[in-house]
Amino acid sequence: MIRVECHSEFTYAEKPTALVWEGERLVIAEVLRQWRSPEGRHFRVRTEDGRVFELFYDEANDEWHAHPL
Repeated sequence: MIRVECHSEFTYAEKPTALVWEGERLVIAEVLRQWRSPEGRHFRVRTEDGRVFELFYDEANDEWHAHPL
């Protein structure tokens, strides 16, 4: 589980804006792809330093998960 900052208007987790990965705050420069599954919201993002992550917001457990690509 990680910490993700996100922009939310009508629902939570509409657009991730930053994440804390291994103690480092990374600003998200671009959302490359987003989709929903029955379990929650998925995002593929690129950070300002060029790293790509797949983020998943598990709605049932109110938890974020990340996987570097």
